[in-house]
Amino acid sequence: MYVVGNVYAIAAVAVVGGALFGFDISSMSAIISTKAYLCYFNQGPNYLETDGKCSGPTPTVQGGITASMPGGSWLGALISGYLSDILGRKKSIQIGCIIWCIGSILVCASHNIGMLIVGRIINGLAVGICSAQVPVYITEVAPPSKRGRLVGCQQWAITWGILIMFYISYGCSYIDGTAAFRLPWGLQMLPAIFLLGAMTFLPESPRWLAKHDRWEEAVSVLALVHAGGDVNSPFVHKEVEEIREVVEFERANADVTYWELLKPNMINRTHIGVFCQIWSQLTGMNVMMYYITYIFTMAGVGSNVLLPSSIQFVINVVMTVPALLFVDRWGRRPTLLIGAALMLTFLAINAGVLAVHGKKPYRGQFDSSAESISITGPPAKAVIACTYLFVASYAPTWGPVSWIYPPELFPLRVRGKAVALCTSANWIFNFALAYFVPPAFANIRWEVYVVFAVFCASMFLHVLFLFPETSQKILEEVEEIFDDSTPGSIKYIGTPAWKTHVDRTVVRLERGEFDAEEKFAIRASHDNRSPERVEEVAPKVA
Repeated sequence: MYVVGNVYAIAAVAVVGGALFGFDISSMSAIISTKAYLCYFNQGPNYLETDGKCSGPTPTVQGGITASMPGGSWLGALISGYLSDILGRKKSIQIGCIIWCIGSILVCASHNIGMLIVGRIINGLAVGICSAQVPVYITEVAPPSKRGRLVGCQQWAITWGILIMFYISYGCSYIDGTAAFRLPWGLQMLPAIFLLGAMTFLPESPRWLAKHDRWEEAVSVLALVHAGGDVNSPFVHKEVEEIREVVEFERANADVTYWELLKPNMINRTHIGVFCQIWSQLTGMNVMMYYITYIFTMAGVGSNVLLPSSIQFVINVVMTVPALLFVDRWGRRPTLLIGAALMLTFLAINAGVLAVHGKKPYRGQFDSSAESISITGPPAKAVIACTYLFVASYAPTWGPVSWIYPPELFPLRVRGKAVALCTSANWIFNFALAYFVPPAFANIRWEVYVVFAVFCASMFLHVLFLFPETSQKILEEVEEIFDDSTPGSIKYIGTPAWKTHVDRTVVRLERGEFDAEEKFAIRASHDNRSPERVEEVAPKVA
């Protein structure tokens, strides 16, 4: 018997898996500029016993240290597809928690750069598993009208993890010795320990249960989560029959492999899901998160850049809230388009200001060669303001939607592996950017902002022409968007993206405000089904 049946409580527990990623981001961001870290992992020639100045790891090595976590996450995300399909969504998340604790112990105990990198790779395995399967789990549990809001909580948990760990690391920065970074790296085990225990009391995904012929459990979970335990709810019956049709159809096919995601009937949605995650990295947001202290140092904030840098993490938390409240009403497409346009604007402004007013720093002005631009006065304030505005643009748009969107695109049979593949794309680009940015700042300086501005322009066009709307549709109905045999569809693509829209009837369907005839008439009008097809399906569901 499951203890927790409230869908908000289920999401609140599950998204702690997202907080693990947030903890890692800010523990590195807040620590890389501290004296304890720079001196303990120092590789530079300018260590001076007289004043204790250290340059820390070289830009390339620091990029490798930072990138080791997303590198491990890439592998973890791919592995998670198999774990999730075989063991279930719950158990795969719990396995990720155990791996996280092992990695955190190694990171906390690191006595050299090699050990630190190995620990971060193991941490990455855990983050890859959880970041891929938490959205799948919530997507398969949540009712359609709340799905975007609940999956978006994954991003909100990431922002809270970033904020909490940043202030923990900031406080620990005043400790003398290696405890300044060992303590926060050890404390990051706590959310994983909580998640490992709390997941025991949550139900398994009803769609995974149905796929494994555990129908009685699947029905009880749907009733518990969507109808207050009423197994006779018309909406529960409708969902069960939708799932049954899909499971029976998929059972006639062989077990899914990653190669199936590249077949003609699947390649379009695979490319959309993969690029949704890739574009979320190519916005440059995680660059802001990992290396914000570099940017604020170059802008002449002062000797202690940690506190002003933390303002962006507060903005990130606060500005994610509108998406949680309204993303299901706004829809996925408008949210992504507006976010891309705003981020493009602020990146272009920063590039222009740094190009015109930035100067090369004098020798010894900054500790790291990645801090390659010096800017002061009003132009520096403009850079800081646009950095904050960039974060405020990402937080309610690409941040949550990049987690919400991919699980909605795929049918049940391939969903676990498909979302794992999409998430792995996120992590491989996270790895590349984390490694690339320190030497990029050192070598091409302000042009880094131009690179990300071009990416934002590209993603705007990509969404406009190829990303369909999936908001407030039952998961099994999203399949029909990609059916290229319907009138007006495009071969291998399905319904043109710009012709799709938010289906606002789903809320009334969930509330049971339609009788059987009305439900199927409405569905027929949205799905372009013939009356004959409606009559054929209606008796099964009614």
